Amino acid sequence: MADTRLHSLAEHGQSPWLDFVSRDMLKTGELERRIHDDAITGVTSNPTIFQGAIAAGNAYDEQLRELLAEEDDPRTLFFQLAAQDIRDACDLLRDAWENGARGRDGHVSLEVDPGLAHDTQATIDQAQFLHDLVGRQNLYVKIPATKEGLPAIEEMISRGVPINVTLIFSLERYKDVAEAYIRGVERFVEGGGDPSTVTSVASFFVSRVDTEVDRRLDELGGHDDLKGKLAIANAKLAYQEYKKIFSGERWERLAARGAIPQYCLWASTSTKNPDYRDVMYVEELIGPDTVNTMPDDTIQAFQDHGRVEPTLEQGLDEAKALLERLAAAGIDYDDVTETLEREGVKKFADSFEELLEGIRATSRDLVTA
Repeated sequence: MADTRLHSLAEHGQSPWLDFVSRDMLKTGELERRIHDDAITGVTSNPTIFQGAIAAGNAYDEQLRELLAEEDDPRTLFFQLAAQDIRDACDLLRDAWENGARGRDGHVSLEVDPGLAHDTQATIDQAQFLHDLVGRQNLYVKIPATKEGLPAIEEMISRGVPINVTLIFSLERYKDVAEAYIRGVERFVEGGGDPSTVTSVASFFVSRVDTEVDRRLDELGGHDDLKGKLAIANAKLAYQEYKKIFSGERWERLAARGAIPQYCLWASTSTKNPDYRDVMYVEELIGPDTVNTMPDDTIQAFQDHGRVEPTLEQGLDEAKALLERLAAAGIDYDDVTETLEREGVKKFADSFEELLEGIRATSRDLVTA
């Protein structure tokens, strides 16, 4: 019998991941405790998360002081600092990676510089650099699902580098991401690679969709019955696309050689609107072969009062109808998702620049101390 509500997600084929990591968590044993108590089988990170972790306290000062003896570029310094945390987290999750669901369990993610989101070759070069720098098989390098990111995703998969594709908002872009993964696997196999060794997840951002749509509905006036619904419907429809894409003759040829599907990962699952149930983006998206990566508040709330039921394939007709109802109300789905991608890239890029500025400031303090 499952120990907690999060443990019971595994009975439905879903892996709970933690959406942050810090050196303090690693040093104090907090991450190890989360793996045991909260059934955590993976960890993601992003520039905003690292910005907060490095800015808080002095956990990174000692290593930074050592690095400054030979290096002063803040970007290089950051990746060296982050790589140690990611490497240690990968080691803690190694058992889950070896013994859990391959591709879903045991991975830790580190993102390329979001400022490169529209530069394919620079993304490829940095993704390879991060893969080599961390040196762990259970590392996921995160690449944004921009148009320029798609060929980078395909290229890295063709090299056998595991990739977490981030910032997916639209169903069409999700299909493009899955296609890039499959083409990459096909190229990897053609080059003699073993497809059972390369994996990927497609990180579909959830709650931000409701935030944007609700804002637009408020501007239009009325239609309150349509609020707080598209994010979940969008993810449910994406999962149906996943089932179509990773079946059929083309995929079965790869699967027969050991290829692993690119699992759907539900990201941005904290509830932004206090009027909504605080665990709705977990409760409504429970289903097999998926990941839900959660912040701490959401984990605690779900452990306390979350309902665990197989909800991911419920209400599909309503989900399809919702898109039509929103369109009739004046909501342009394509414009919503394009706006969210653009703002998502900018938010992460801005956080990365703030992070680098923080490293510059801390470096100056350490040098003059």
